[in-house]
Amino acid sequence: METNRAIESLGIIAGNRSLPLEFAKLARTAGVKKLVAVAFENETEPDLAKLVDEIVWLRVGQLSKMISAFTDRKISKCVMVGQIAPKNLYDLRPDLRAMSVLFRLKEKNAHTIFGAIADELKKDGVELIDATPWLAPLMPGKDFQMGPKLSAEQKADVEFGFKIAKEVSRLEIGQTIVVKNGTVLAVEGFEGTDKCLQRGGEWAGKDGGAIAIKVAKEKHDLRFDIPTLGLKTLEICAASKISVLAIEAGKTLLLEREACEALAKKNKISVVTI
Repeated sequence: METNRAIESLGIIAGNRSLPLEFAKLARTAGVKKLVAVAFENETEPDLAKLVDEIVWLRVGQLSKMISAFTDRKISKCVMVGQIAPKNLYDLRPDLRAMSVLFRLKEKNAHTIFGAIADELKKDGVELIDATPWLAPLMPGKDFQMGPKLSAEQKADVEFGFKIAKEVSRLEIGQTIVVKNGTVLAVEGFEGTDKCLQRGGEWAGKDGGAIAIKVAKEKHDLRFDIPTLGLKTLEICAASKISVLAIEAGKTLLLEREACEALAKKNKISVVTI
């Protein structure tokens, strides 16, 4: 396979928040000359249009239109970056090709649906590839620390929560859990990370102080599922009085780092890698 340095034309299947924009900038820096983005109504940041050569807007579920957006422009490799809200996978109005894909799936979750989309792309000569070679600068490594140092009790909760989060993710339930004093307060399910953080923060009581842990799945397909956090995640932690957010070293993207550092310092939130 070509290295990322050798790829000159690339498609972007762009979800929400800032990651597609960050990716487009990093891909340009790495030498990608042509970027074609597929964007979703009510999901993708409109500002992405300024960073790519062409952008095609569609609804979640318009699979034929998505594939032809790349094939008509002779794009043979694409990446999927940015979250597509889980509810939209179930609220989609599928075209005939998407209906056929969904009908064949015994289990319908983000992993199976996106995997099937990758297979459909490949049938038409478009390969969905891993975006992480371009995104490596955004992944904190071992011993990363932002905000206050952890107390012994907080370290113990991080270690306790990490083991449980890895098991929960292995079971395909979710990738985030919230704990406090050796007790699990919330486990991410269908509602997603943000709602899990809010729920866990509420159960921690009026003094707050909960610990959140976000991990990568055991058999993570990084083509379409990169654990990511950014300013909005930390704003939710602050509002929910969560005191620590632990992420998996070398497997999690941290976006808007300077703004995150300022917010973590102001709200005394520790962000660490494990």
